[in-house]
Amino acid sequence: MPASKLVPLKDVVYTDFQGTGGILVDLNTKQYYQLNETGSLIWRALEKGDSVEDIVSEMRTLYEVSAERAQASVEKLLLNLEGCNLVRRT
Repeated sequence: MPASKLVPLKDVVYTDFQGTGGILVDLNTKQYYQLNETGSLIWRALEKGDSVEDIVSEMRTLYEVSAERAQASVEKLLLNLEGCNLVRRT
């Protein structure tokens, strides 16, 4: 059985701030969440349907960080997004 993927919920809207970060708005709760540059990269990758491995690879390429650091950063944000009910598992 393939690993589950996280996908953004349809009622969550993302606005990019020209590569410096972005804002998520949950239209159901009217809550706002600010994302930094790497958080925005992760969110946009989720919107495209990228896997965690794809996201980690892209982070390593763009920011020249170790695989462990990129993996930890991605997993931390995904747990936070899931905890805030902004994404769901498929």
